Amino acid sequence: MPRTGSRTTAAVRISAATAIALGTLSLTGCASGTGTRDEGAATLVVQATDKHSTVPQPASNRRTARKSVPCTGANTEVAVTEVSRPLHHLLITATNIGTRPCDAYNAPYLRFDDAQAPADTDPDSVPQAVVTLEPGESAYAGVALSTTDGDADGDGDGAGEDGAEGGHTAHRLGLLFANRAMDGGVGPEAAVQLPSSGVYVDGSARTTYWQQSPQDALIR
Repeated sequence: MPRTGSRTTAAVRISAATAIALGTLSLTGCASGTGTRDEGAATLVVQATDKHSTVPQPASNRRTARKSVPCTGANTEVAVTEVSRPLHHLLITATNIGTRPCDAYNAPYLRFDDAQAPADTDPDSVPQAVVTLEPGESAYAGVALSTTDGDADGDGDGAGEDGAEGGHTAHRLGLLFANRAMDGGVGPEAAVQLPSSGVYVDGSARTTYWQQSPQDALIR
């Protein structure tokens, strides 16, 4: 019996010593940085967060990430095309040649020759949203030059080509883009080249708002 008690006491002392030693090793490991997988994982998360800007963003996010500027005669290239249908119409194409997105607000302000006021705007052509152009993209506006009855296009009784009320053959066209408030022009006037023979225009001339496609731009 005394021998058994001695063995039990010795076993308890060994177990206690072992537990203390293991506890000491555990504390030592934490203090020295060994066995710190959780800390290592946390460091990786922080590094990934710091480098989040290198992760490609979805296209929709990239499109809105850069602040846009108004489209003007300085950051766009404007072309005018005569179309066969509808009759007496022009198609205006404005292409963003800048390095930042630009917004084509409202409708273009058009002045034929020395007109004192810009052409009217078609109220039925308001788009659902302002047309934003990434570099290389285009916006479109249609121009109805005159009414399609006989008097306006010079086929009426006693009316020559320039005989319609307020009608004449225009050889120059000035174009200004609308500002963000849409209450005036912004930037320099765009350089627009009309056909060398000119275009016939009368007092009914009107233009559409800027559109995303040529089809939407051509007034019917």
